[in-house]
Amino acid sequence: MNDTAEVVIIGGGCMGASAAYHLTQLGVTDVVIVEREAMLGMGSTGRNAGGVRHQFSSDANVRLSIESIHCFENFSEQIGYPIDFHQDGYLFLLSRPEDLQAFRSNVDMQRSLGVEVDVISPQQAGILAPGLQVEGVVGATFCSRDGIADPNGVTMGFAKAAQASGARIYRETEATHIETVAGRVAAVRTTAGRISTRTVINAAGPHARSIGAMAELDVPVLPYRRHIFITEALMQLSTAGSNSPRLAPSSRIMVIDFETSFYFHREGAGVLFGMSDPGEHSSFDTTVNWEFLEKVNTIAMRRLPVLAEAGIAHAWAGLYEMTPDAMPIIGAAPQVEGYYLITGFSGHGFQHSPAAGRILAEMIVVGEARDFDTAPFSFGRFDGISTQRETNVV
Repeated sequence: MNDTAEVVIIGGGCMGASAAYHLTQLGVTDVVIVEREAMLGMGSTGRNAGGVRHQFSSDANVRLSIESIHCFENFSEQIGYPIDFHQDGYLFLLSRPEDLQAFRSNVDMQRSLGVEVDVISPQQAGILAPGLQVEGVVGATFCSRDGIADPNGVTMGFAKAAQASGARIYRETEATHIETVAGRVAAVRTTAGRISTRTVINAAGPHARSIGAMAELDVPVLPYRRHIFITEALMQLSTAGSNSPRLAPSSRIMVIDFETSFYFHREGAGVLFGMSDPGEHSSFDTTVNWEFLEKVNTIAMRRLPVLAEAGIAHAWAGLYEMTPDAMPIIGAAPQVEGYYLITGFSGHGFQHSPAAGRILAEMIVVGEARDFDTAPFSFGRFDGISTQRETNVV
């Protein structure tokens, strides 16, 4: 293959697909997505819990959420493809007074941006999520427009809409080198051949650092493993010596124990749950560490006792693409003209893909994003002091 394209996107997950779609909407239809897997969204996009929320500590991330959730709510009308989206809310449980104080400040900021979110009591939290134990909880926050969306549906919706406008997708094609001439992108070499281009987008998620190295850029993104477990059906479970069934939420409300990072939501007849591991080192390991499940179960059974009797039906691990300040990188790499990044979302990438793709497309085509301060996302911020840091990372 000896091809040409106006823009080459490396990575066919939700970010690459969104960027491609939004470029075509701005008239740039000569776009190629290079994806090394046989299908799109098989990396981090396809291995996340699908959570979508407004409740972030950074106002820049809240603004990304506002735009993206509006897109999810109207995806069929705007993009042309239906998606599975359930807005049953996000419930954050807070056990430390200092966390409650910080979340109160966050709620004030979120409300100032028009988000309907409330600080509620532990008792109210227990009513919202039947079966939840709130021992030790001093307060909680809840936003009813948060929810769970389908990562595959969103990715394929953006990709199909982009293809309908002329974009091309090369699957099972891996980028191997980025050619530069006089400090500017000139081509992307792949396992299928060379693609001449003056613009490349690094949408490689946890692999963004290696794609950056192809153009002698040091991209501060490191991969960290995160586990997800899904239980067997809970419908027949009951307490020992009793005919009364233990409770679990019937809705898909996402419950997060902020102190431990343990989270869960209903998934069909079972429950999906997970937790971050403070001892996890950066790696590309996506095998399931079953010993870690024992640590998770200690918290899980305390917060949702029904899990004590539930077997595990499915388990997998994916990768978070972490930056030093847990904020994404969206925009140009000033060291190499024509090189752009949309990566480093630190665990909340899928849910911000609609807004992030639109912002990057506008930065490429018109030079800046309309009505959005992109300074907190700049690649150059790591040369100085970051202006914002996201603390609500799960």
